[in-house]
Amino acid sequence: MRTPLTADMFDELCPTPLSPIRVGDKWAGMIIRCLEDGPRRFSELRVPLRDITPKSLTHSLRALEQRGLVSRNEQPRSVEYALTPLGRSLLEPLNAACAWAEEHWDELVDAHEAAYQETRHTA
Repeated sequence: MRTPLTADMFDELCPTPLSPIRVGDKWAGMIIRCLEDGPRRFSELRVPLRDITPKSLTHSLRALEQRGLVSRNEQPRSVEYALTPLGRSLLEPLNAACAWAEEHWDELVDAHEAAYQETRHTA
């Protein structure tokens, strides 16, 4: 039996526009993280990805499937999504990108706030 995904798996800021490193669309990295420990059904993915609409989740899953990162496996009464070997190969670079963003978070926030203030003064 799989361990259920938790609603607090991701920070409430995720996905954030502050991160300069992105895999696919804004939800792709989080979807890949959700599939890290094995296949998941659509409804399971909705738990930690509570802010994504069903339409956007479907779009993101299809895009990941088209890129060869996720497989869609139809079961008799459900569909499961899983990382392909290519998708699994993204876990290490994704871990490195997350560690980098965490290490430089304050700098990213400062740069974002400075740019926001700049646009407010020139508008």
